[in-house]
Amino acid sequence: MSDTINPYPFAFPKTALDDLRERLKRTRWPEKETVDDWSQGAPLARMQALCDYWRTDYDWRSCEARLNALNPSMTRIDGLDIHFLHLRSPEPDALPLVLTHGWPGSVVEFLKAAPLLADPRANGGNPEDAFHVVLPTLPGFGLSGKPAEPGWTPERIARAWVRLMQRMGYDRFVAQGGDWGYAVTNALGAIGAPVVQAVHFNMFPIYKTMKARDAQEQHALKRLQDFADNEIGYQLEQTQSPQTIGYALTDSPAGQAAWFYEKYEQWTDHDGDPEHVLSRDEMLDNITLYWLTATAASSARIYWQSMRSFKEHPIALPVGYSQFPRDIHQASKRWVEARYPTLVYYNELPKGGHFAAWEQPDIFADEVRKSFRHSRSSMGGEAKV
Repeated sequence: MSDTINPYPFAFPKTALDDLRERLKRTRWPEKETVDDWSQGAPLARMQALCDYWRTDYDWRSCEARLNALNPSMTRIDGLDIHFLHLRSPEPDALPLVLTHGWPGSVVEFLKAAPLLADPRANGGNPEDAFHVVLPTLPGFGLSGKPAEPGWTPERIARAWVRLMQRMGYDRFVAQGGDWGYAVTNALGAIGAPVVQAVHFNMFPIYKTMKARDAQEQHALKRLQDFADNEIGYQLEQTQSPQTIGYALTDSPAGQAAWFYEKYEQWTDHDGDPEHVLSRDEMLDNITLYWLTATAASSARIYWQSMRSFKEHPIALPVGYSQFPRDIHQASKRWVEARYPTLVYYNELPKGGHFAAWEQPDIFADEVRKSFRHSRSSMGGEAKV
């Protein structure tokens, strides 16, 4: 099998963008919700305003240019095309880092944080904190290949990431992730040394069977119950019938937008309006990527593939964790340390939600730097670059 890595820029044809605008123009809208809030889902007026902006003012080419500035490339691993971005640091002793996104995310989430991590010197930081940043796209998402058969579990993806990093010359690296990126990064942590040197998470799954010892942990369990009562519908649908929901979202851009817009409202740390933390353009960058790649069904299949069989692996190497206040899961240090006795870094942040790197890139980048500082001396610049 070829180990070739080829340039593979984002270059969607004008006909695809014209088709998107035409479909938006012909949207068949439901009636208005019967409440004055988001409790029945994304409100009609908000959706109409978002889709009108998408059709008339949004500029995908601007996002495309930012993505193409990060060396988009393709390589084939384990029979599947894997697309990735690569931001090499100007610092010679930079630490190789793989960042893994989740759902409903993409590499778009990291466009603001990646330059901060790769070139701290140019962004008011310490050059000793620099990373060579690799942003792979999960199978079935974005421009990566869509698996034609079951089997692409987080463990298999983690093995593919190891091959990707080694193919790029990074024999030793650190890894970070949240959401499904947490599952992949957990599997990378289980692979461990000498290849994987340390991991950092910005999500830590908690379960209703866990016992609370203080008010913080009681609040966390209450948040988890609220999620189960009011926000879990997307997860059940994608776990049970990803193909069924795929028809609707692949055919209707308004449907694709609503499916994600609701999550931005529920999972970001905002003051009552999700567009105050993520702009319309930022939201539509991610939504448009899913639309243009027609990945509604293929991305949803990660739930069907892995949700019922998901398991966490013990990790023997250093673990770091950053708790953002508006994430779905609210994990105390006690809970994290019980699962990961090798925890070396834990911090609770004042703001930020589920999409930490996207919402608060400066805070996110600082957390990643702090978590991996202990690993740099142990790696001693020995990672090949």
